[in-house]
Amino acid sequence: MSRIGRKPIPVPAGVEVDFGEGNLTTVKGPKGTLRQQLPPMIVFERDGGVINARRPSESKEHKSQHGLARTLLDNMIVGVTAGFTKQLEVNGVGYRAAMQGKQLVLNVGYSHQVFVDPPEGLSIGVEGNRITVSGSDRQRVGQLAAEIREKRPPEPFKGKGIKYAGEVIRRLPGKAGGKKK
Repeated sequence: MSRIGRKPIPVPAGVEVDFGEGNLTTVKGPKGTLRQQLPPMIVFERDGGVINARRPSESKEHKSQHGLARTLLDNMIVGVTAGFTKQLEVNGVGYRAAMQGKQLVLNVGYSHQVFVDPPEGLSIGVEGNRITVSGSDRQRVGQLAAEIREKRPPEPFKGKGIKYAGEVIRRLPGKAGGKKK
């Protein structure tokens, strides 16, 4: 049995979980409301303040969906209580990030500034050379962080660009220099 799928999902006080037809799940909490269609073959059972995910059979398809469905529901509950954040770092001479209202403005070596508008439900913050993306939906937070990183990915020679905080960039040596004969 899936080790992840077997773990019970704790439901904190103030969080309301509703399962609709076909496992259309709605989770309401202090940081908002999330709705997602979970795999319909997985059965969720409430037992006091915890929810358990159960699969109907040992078929390969049910096994593959068991851990996924449990993790998706857990991420929804964590999102409406604590939220998710991703941090990025801007590295390079003259590279900088700033906020103009709610809009992120990047100066990353192009002849023009790059503007990023956060979608509804997500927020962007800048402190020095760090960009913080936060929100209640883990997938959307990661997607926005990936789109910001994509504007100028880090290059392997000097390490200039936008990278995730803690990401290690494999550095390459420059040219060896020609030998004179």
